Amino acid sequence: MTKEFPNGFLWGGATAANQYEGAYNEGGKGLSVQDVTPKGGFGPITDMPTEDNLKLEGIDFYHRYKEDIALFAEMGFKVYRTSIAWSRIFPNGDETEPNEAGLQFYDDVFDELHKYGIEPLVTLSHYETPLYLSKKYNGWASRELVGFYEKYVRTVFNRYKDKVKYWLTFNEINSILHAPFMSGGILTSPEELSKQDLYQAVHHELVASASATKIAKEINPDFQIGCMVLAMPTYPMTPNPDDVVAAMDAERQNYIFSDIHVRGKYPNYMKRFFHDHNISIHFELGDEELLAENTVDFISFSYYMSATASAQPENYEQGKGNIMGGIPNPYLEASEWGWQIDPKGLYLVLNNFYDRYQIPLFIVENGLGAIDELIVEENGNKTVNDDYRISYLSDHLVQVREAIRDGVEVMGYTSWGCIDLVSASTAEMKKRYGFIYVDRNNDGSGTLNRYKKKSFYWYKDIIKTNGATLD
Repeated sequence: MTKEFPNGFLWGGATAANQYEGAYNEGGKGLSVQDVTPKGGFGPITDMPTEDNLKLEGIDFYHRYKEDIALFAEMGFKVYRTSIAWSRIFPNGDETEPNEAGLQFYDDVFDELHKYGIEPLVTLSHYETPLYLSKKYNGWASRELVGFYEKYVRTVFNRYKDKVKYWLTFNEINSILHAPFMSGGILTSPEELSKQDLYQAVHHELVASASATKIAKEINPDFQIGCMVLAMPTYPMTPNPDDVVAAMDAERQNYIFSDIHVRGKYPNYMKRFFHDHNISIHFELGDEELLAENTVDFISFSYYMSATASAQPENYEQGKGNIMGGIPNPYLEASEWGWQIDPKGLYLVLNNFYDRYQIPLFIVENGLGAIDELIVEENGNKTVNDDYRISYLSDHLVQVREAIRDGVEVMGYTSWGCIDLVSASTAEMKKRYGFIYVDRNNDGSGTLNRYKKKSFYWYKDIIKTNGATLD
């Protein structure tokens, strides 16, 4: 049993195509759901892209990927998590043939990563459902999307079978319960979307995820396929047993996704939930066997904050969070965006997942969104003294080390937004996560020049020493 970060631990960073790639209408790319949400995942939906949508240009990784990957290599990245924009491969999502220019772009990106010895970790669908599939089929509410997704993943698995080893099927797949358009391309408004239709869409995604795992193993048995869930441990607001049950119920709404991905079947508690809410999931012939026979190799997850729950939530104010809210915890401080900071919650997530499943875990998102001030040093260099980010990340990585000491098998850690990008929830640039500052502002102005923050050098040292320099 290792007491420190194991040899071969995959240190790196994470981004998503829709938040940093830009070039939304270049290289034959079609529109995605992100191109019509200029205010973020919870904002209004427009008919067509509008100039105030910062995601259309992102930070222009599409044209600057060599520069950015060189910076990742300078930090010592072992792995880089990115996503493929589905609509860059199949512009509408239902074409017969893929877009060669899109496929070639990712070939070039993966080649550049391998030049530096960086392993790609690729998310197949990261809040990027092709807009055409959303408008014509109502996104994942339609069973037909399973077939379109299968064709897409088969195409990229075959294309990159010798360049990518680690794959994630859907980003934060459980977020569809809270952001059905951003996560599932479902145009029906959340107020009008029935639980029946929502959980049927969940089933479609779960079937598609299992099918992707099956296809992957047929194409390259050495592929490692993971699910990706939004992890948010939930504490009872008080020791009142009713609050404890409320916390358990909240956590089960997330566990359903990892339970099915790892165990291959719907858990009994969800069967009762469906019964109590008059939900009847339609299984097509073969669905049950597909789920059972194509479980994942590892669980990956995002972790930003914990939540609390009460049997009487109306007695408390509601907090802000990444997709999911919750009642503010009086024992925790919060970020500038109201996200409660709870490093020990990451320790709990790691132990809870490993106790439940005993398969490898991968932390693929974690970080602090903050307003950074770019300063000019005496030598003329521009930087950001982001000690607050260093403190946040250090506190969380200490808890990862504690979980490893408990015997939890952790594959790696990719800090979210390793380079500043457009926020998913608010579509802002001023909410920055990166080790690298990008000169772009909320009004779209800026040079897009890159500058190394203080945290850049801190993380470089963490990777170089395999975590030995953590406090």
